[in-house]
Amino acid sequence: MLLRKKNKSKESTGKLTYLNEKTMLNLVLFGAPGSGKGTQSAKLIDQFGLFHISTGEALRDHIARETELGRIAEKYISKGHLIPDELIVELIEDVIDNDAKGAKGVVFDGFPRTIPQADALKNLLEKRGEKVNAVIGLEVPEEELIERLLLRGKESGRADDNLETIKNRLEVYHNQTHPLKDYYVNAGSYLPINGSGKVEEIFNEIASGIENATGEKRRSPKS
Repeated sequence: MLLRKKNKSKESTGKLTYLNEKTMLNLVLFGAPGSGKGTQSAKLIDQFGLFHISTGEALRDHIARETELGRIAEKYISKGHLIPDELIVELIEDVIDNDAKGAKGVVFDGFPRTIPQADALKNLLEKRGEKVNAVIGLEVPEEELIERLLLRGKESGRADDNLETIKNRLEVYHNQTHPLKDYYVNAGSYLPINGSGKVEEIFNEIASGIENATGEKRRSPKS
C-alpha cells in the first residue's frame, strides 16, 4: 500500500516521498447514468477489499451539510450538468490522502468523467507511485438506461430521475464523457463489459477481467 509520509527520507530529492510497501489496485467504474456502477462497485469493494470513492455520494454529503462546495454543486446537478473539474479533483485528492488510508486499493465510481479529469487522476496517482490498473466499461443500450433511471426515480423519489433530466444527462454523457472510452482504450486499460443481464453474471465478467489484467484475485470463489 502507498501512503504519503510527512517527513522526507534522507534520499529525498525534494519531491514528496511515500511508503511503498505494495502498490494499490486502482479501478475506475465507467459507464452512463443507470449503467449499474453503484451495484457493481459494492461487489468490487466486498470481493477485492477496495475503498469506494463515489463523487456522487461525496457531493450529496456536501449538499446535505450545505457546504460551499455543496451549494455550488447543487446548481449543476439540478440542471443535469457536470461539476467543474477543479472542484471534483480537489475532493478526490482529499479522499485519497485521508479516507482511503489503509485500503488495499480504490474503486473510483463516477470519476473521472472528462479527459481533463482523467489526466488529473493520472497525475495525482503518479505522484504517489500509482496508476489506474483497469477501467471497467459497463456498456448498456440507451433505451435500457432510460428505463432503469425512470424506475429508480419512481422508487427513490430522486428529483434528477425524471425523463427530461435523464435525457439531458445522457446527452451530456455522450458529448463530454464518452470520449474517455477512447482515452482508456489507447492507454490499454479499458475492459468492455456487457452491462445488460443478471447482476451476478455481469460481476463475474468484471472480476474475471480484473484477475486476468492485474493478477489480483477476488475473495469469493467463482459461481
